[in-house]
Amino acid sequence: MELLFMPKNTGKLPLVQWPLFLLASKIFLAKDIAAESRDSQDELWERISRDEYMKYAVQECYYALRYILTAILEAEGRTWVERIYEGIEASITKKTISDDFQLNKLQLVISRVTALLGILFFCLYASVLYYDGKAWLKKLTLERLNQAEKQEHEKGAVSAVQDLYDVVRHDVLAIYLREHSDQWQSILKARTEGRLFAKLNWPRDPELKAQVKRLYSLLTIKDSALNVPKNLEARRRLEFFTNSLFMDMPPARPVQEMLSFSVFTPYYSEIVLYSMNELLKKNEDGISILFYLQKIYPVRGMMYYRKALMLQTYLERENARDTEAALSRLETTDTQGYELSPEARARADLKFTYVVTCQIYGRQKEEQKPEAADIALLMQRNEALRVAFIDVVETLKDGKVHTEYYSKLVKADINGKDKEIYAIKLPGDPKLGEGKPENQNHAIVFTRGNAVQTIDMNQDNYFEEALKVRNLLEEFDRDHGIRPPTILGVREHVFTGSVSSLASFMSNQESSFVTLGQRVLATPLKVRMHYGHPDVFDRVFHITRGGISKASRIINISEDIYAGIQVLPDKRYYSELVNASPHPGLYGDLDMPVGELNYGFFYMALAVGKGRDVGLNQIALFEGKVAGGNGEQVLSRDVYRLGQLFDFFRMMSFYFTTVGFYFCTM
Repeated sequence: MELLFMPKNTGKLPLVQWPLFLLASKIFLAKDIAAESRDSQDELWERISRDEYMKYAVQECYYALRYILTAILEAEGRTWVERIYEGIEASITKKTISDDFQLNKLQLVISRVTALLGILFFCLYASVLYYDGKAWLKKLTLERLNQAEKQEHEKGAVSAVQDLYDVVRHDVLAIYLREHSDQWQSILKARTEGRLFAKLNWPRDPELKAQVKRLYSLLTIKDSALNVPKNLEARRRLEFFTNSLFMDMPPARPVQEMLSFSVFTPYYSEIVLYSMNELLKKNEDGISILFYLQKIYPVRGMMYYRKALMLQTYLERENARDTEAALSRLETTDTQGYELSPEARARADLKFTYVVTCQIYGRQKEEQKPEAADIALLMQRNEALRVAFIDVVETLKDGKVHTEYYSKLVKADINGKDKEIYAIKLPGDPKLGEGKPENQNHAIVFTRGNAVQTIDMNQDNYFEEALKVRNLLEEFDRDHGIRPPTILGVREHVFTGSVSSLASFMSNQESSFVTLGQRVLATPLKVRMHYGHPDVFDRVFHITRGGISKASRIINISEDIYAGIQVLPDKRYYSELVNASPHPGLYGDLDMPVGELNYGFFYMALAVGKGRDVGLNQIALFEGKVAGGNGEQVLSRDVYRLGQLFDFFRMMSFYFTTVGFYFCTM
């Protein structure tokens, strides 16, 4: 985290300080440029300034060293620092820096400064783990040193400053600084008599100590910038992850105390696993699926949630109050083997489960379809994966065929066979309305936990984003006004935008509507419903109100939005409920505007991936589905009810972000 930290820039340095991972190794590159340069001062600075972070690193090093040396030195020592810096600034003004100073000797200066800062850093920040007879404790090294050891370190710091003085005087200065000759003579005399730098003011000011630590890191961390990946997708993911750490996120509770949740994905008959022949087969344009996946980066899957929880459980084990199990600093960051930890696996399984509702999985097994075998293989490889499906059982009774329908949940047993967990007999064929919402509604009963995240088959997940799921779930308990939210929206990144110009258009449209637009609909407009996956639902709230989808045929083509509408209760029904209650005060204010009870909240600090349509026909069909769904919404009683009960401003907000958009563009 030290490399990612952005200082507040309210201190005594006259410049903006950037995160260290942007500046790491830049000083050494600038030193090499200066040592090898035969250019003029302006040309040299222009070469350094081509990399803006190299320029920032040089400026910060210049001002921070001056601040630290001025603070820890006194008398002739402080005068020496002031005269050196005056000489440097005078040379810069006269554009003679290359003539007045031996820039090829800068490595000697850097090594002496690093040695000094290393001693200060060790005494100020380094800590040791020791046992006091009762418990393991951690203290700063300086607090554990006796008086003789402290004096030894102070002598080392004085010696480092004296070495720096000798290098600057004998190796770096190319001319004799004639101005202030009396002060130079006084400094030289003090050095000869051993009085120069004889006593240091040990850093005690918090800002000064922070600058010592930062400058030492700046001069010692060499490979951070070199480790920044060249791959644009990897850089995008790192950039979003690091930026999200500075967003407004609620603190995460330990895995043991976090809310449990499920991920829920509807599936019908899409390809599950590609064979090698299918991966290598080329289309009419000569492009194979394998080449396509290599360019847009393959889907990784929702099981990263389980992997992230296992890692976090493994790292939290040091909190156990057992002195014999106390871990050193090295051991607490060692994550090798966490996937084999029984405790980590058990804890993750208690907090997370993945339910895929494969509506026709039973029929696919009977017909020995490859999709069924692929699903079974995925269950064997992922022990937290559960598959829900409709099982059709035909029996012969009294000479007549009786058909019975069961909603079943299965997992893989130790032999790789399907093991039935639950079977619920249904009154009839559950597929009465639209396919996808019916598929979701029959299986949502098999999810568990406090929350359920709906994920489509075309969506991706990232390990670093899965690490923040605990923070996301805390939003359900966070104060958002009159009532907590029951739907949390999550931003999406469309990873198919680079495939074609049409795909880029769809990617930009998704960014506009699914990320930027949804955030505005949630706050301040408060009219965000549920516009699709990967929203996270308050599971108990929604399964007690009919599920997360309405499935009536045709009118509920856009089934997702009705999940949001149902959390905005009818004000008249609300009034009747309160009047019929023996304790009406429990229900709050009757004059509360409808929709203030619950509304969708949009969470910006976590993202999932998404694949979008890349062909013109696919895009046209999708746009037609959305437009048709909005047309059917006009006929629904749900939208009529909202139009009657919303206040004017929220009614207009809802209108222009749903059906009104199409009316106004006709």
